[in-house]
Amino acid sequence: MRFLGHSTVLVEVDGVRLITDPILRDRVTFLRRVPPPLPAEAYAGVDAVVLSHLHHDHCDPPSLALLGAGTRVIAPAGSEEFLRRHGIRDPVTLRAGGSCTVGPVTVTATPAVHDGRRVPFGPDADAIGYLVTGSEATVYFAGDTALFADMRTLCPRLDMALIPVWGWGPNLGAGHLDPDDAAEAVARLRPRRAVPVHWGTLFPYGMKPFFGDRLQSPAPAFAKAVEARGLPTEVTVLAPEEELAWDP
Repeated sequence: MRFLGHSTVLVEVDGVRLITDPILRDRVTFLRRVPPPLPAEAYAGVDAVVLSHLHHDHCDPPSLALLGAGTRVIAPAGSEEFLRRHGIRDPVTLRAGGSCTVGPVTVTATPAVHDGRRVPFGPDADAIGYLVTGSEATVYFAGDTALFADMRTLCPRLDMALIPVWGWGPNLGAGHLDPDDAAEAVARLRPRRAVPVHWGTLFPYGMKPFFGDRLQSPAPAFAKAVEARGLPTEVTVLAPEEELAWDP
């Protein structure tokens, strides 16, 4: 597993390499990447993409193009026309509860409490998360979401959870988790391991000198909040581009 920054993670399950919400460029709209640029080898050899929703910091057509025209794209319902218009051939679209397979791996869409509309004039597609299930491990990628009750029954045996703990600016809007809410998500999900994502990478131009702490504090605060609850989940904080070798 390799955290590439923001909500982008390269996950390998049963030999299948999936990338989540790939943002591979240095700039997206008014946001810039604060860590060093990603080298192409960091995302080479991807078998499929899973997109949680169409917001600009999660769905970036130029980044999808960098993965190659033949890369399979799995995305939420309502995104088909948008993706085809941007060169994605035959996207697989899912609603919560729907699933597809990538080789030996099953990818199942999960609920998410988040506004999936692409502003200002884009489509109003669903927002979802994903369970990626192989023969020996299940990984949950939450996408963007607020807390929801069904987290408690999402997966009876969850090996890894990729949990969003912040966003891209000084404040959070609705449909997001802060470090304390993310710890509550862990309490509901009960994963064996958790990695905080959606932090420390993208920031609006000119704001870093005033709110630089937002790039550093969310993930450690999440780890402390999980520990304070006495939860058995092992939290690993990864810096952008850092890898984690884990044994399911």
